[in-house]
Amino acid sequence: MGSQVRSVPRPIVRTNQWFIVVSVLFTWITKQEWILAIPILAGLVGLFFGFNPVMRLAKLFFRKHPSQYIPEEWDQQQFNQIIAVICLAGGLISFLMNWTTLGYVFTIIVAAAAFIAILGFCVGCYIRFHWKQYQYRRSLNKQ
Repeated sequence: MGSQVRSVPRPIVRTNQWFIVVSVLFTWITKQEWILAIPILAGLVGLFFGFNPVMRLAKLFFRKHPSQYIPEEWDQQQFNQIIAVICLAGGLISFLMNWTTLGYVFTIIVAAAAFIAILGFCVGCYIRFHWKQYQYRRSLNKQ
């Protein structure tokens, strides 16, 4: 009896990625760092309560049943969201403390990773894969 892998339809994931990219761009253009708080809060709510308002809103615009879209692994998306929230929070805190360079470093990292994921390569997936490989090899060495 196999367990079913929990998944998220790709259009929802893409919407969240675009939301992050656009939020960072608006922050840079307007110099209003509080804009970063919006994707941070959405991400935190998603991580703690399993309800990301951006993703939920995107679901309203589906034309097909969610199962008809290419699935993305839910656990992987949670991992990616943790990285995004950390980078966005690092950017927001840095900007608020007038550490502008560090603020740009954090926001460039998260915007670039989200945009690269939109183009088809998931940096967070790559990191998680290698982390899981490391954990597996380490568990073999302990036996």
